[in-house]
Amino acid sequence: MKTINTQTKLILGLQHVLAMFGATVLVPFLTGLNPSIALLTAGIGTLLFHLCTKRIVPVFLGSSFAFIGALTLVLKEDGIAHVKGGVIAAGFVYIFMAGMVKAFGVEKIKSYFPPVVVGPIIMVIGLRLSPVALSMAGYKNGTFDMNSLIIASVVIVSMISISILEKSFFRLVPILISVVLGYITAIMLGMVDFSGFGKASWIGFSDAAMKDLLTLPVFSTASIIAIAPIALVVFIEHIGDISTNGAVVGKDFFENPGIPRTLLGDGVATIVAGFLGGPANTTYGENTGVLAVTKVYDPAILRIAAVYAILLGIIGKFGMVLQSIPTPVMGGISIILFGMIASVGVRTVVNADIDFSHSRNLIIASLIFVLGIAIDNIVVSGSFSLSGLTIAAIIGVVLNRILPKDKLDSDSDIETVSE
Repeated sequence: MKTINTQTKLILGLQHVLAMFGATVLVPFLTGLNPSIALLTAGIGTLLFHLCTKRIVPVFLGSSFAFIGALTLVLKEDGIAHVKGGVIAAGFVYIFMAGMVKAFGVEKIKSYFPPVVVGPIIMVIGLRLSPVALSMAGYKNGTFDMNSLIIASVVIVSMISISILEKSFFRLVPILISVVLGYITAIMLGMVDFSGFGKASWIGFSDAAMKDLLTLPVFSTASIIAIAPIALVVFIEHIGDISTNGAVVGKDFFENPGIPRTLLGDGVATIVAGFLGGPANTTYGENTGVLAVTKVYDPAILRIAAVYAILLGIIGKFGMVLQSIPTPVMGGISIILFGMIASVGVRTVVNADIDFSHSRNLIIASLIFVLGIAIDNIVVSGSFSLSGLTIAAIIGVVLNRILPKDKLDSDSDIETVSE
């Protein structure tokens, strides 16, 4: 590990903030949660994660994309109190999984979530969100609003252009740069409302943020069922992130501090985020990418970045700037990012070399796709309902356990279907 002075650590911490910033504030924009609270809970969550993991894992925790659909739905239908209850429940799922891993081992638990289940579920998450992205970009009733389309196009073209640059620092922060360019375009088109900026204090939260912070959580069955089970999918992402982080750093974090501790860190961070009104947290691959570029692995730098995030969250003027970003700006970002989520699911299946000439795999994936995408919610009894994503995940896990792996694999079956 490189020996660096405090001043350099402060600069490197700022770089980590730039890497995580776009994704962390994007989730609250897409769901309707408060971006200032998301920054606050990301910073607090990261510090709690480091406390749970002996302060030796250089990880930053930010808003999880996997929960976007569920958070949006629950917030729209039931309000922030129910969102808080669902996110807190998701945190306890993390802690439950930490206990299961400690008791049975990582491989045993992972066997319930193989790539043939996880890959299609991740694809469903992205595909379910695609209509939302187009709507944010101005697409309604078969036509685009022209100004919204211009702004979204500037964002999309910016992201594509930055992403294909070779060996450029800008490739680390394409979301941030694209948002800035889209914001400038929106100002030129007169689509930015600055009215709230003058009223905001320099230090403190807006009235809306304070209301969210002070609202007590409500633990309704419907919100818990809609939000909490998604933590089971993110569990696999967590395993991959910790594995990648360890590979970059050159340490075995599975051995020390161990996956039970890293899952515990995610769980505690998410519970605190839930109480404060932020989205569920997850380990961020963006910051692992910064580690790989800088070759500086000191966990203290990530804690410095966490403090920066907290400070940004409580600067009132900054919070109002975030809230003034027009929807089409985030719509342009969402079109690419939601597609990327689905693509990550494809990559999961490809990397695992899943054989889709095997009828067993086709059956599992096909049911996850159809149920996960076509079903919004199913009312089970009264106010108790299940989201399509939850139903698809349950069906996928069950089928993976009960369908024999040495049956349903004849090529003739596939040929008959295709004919």
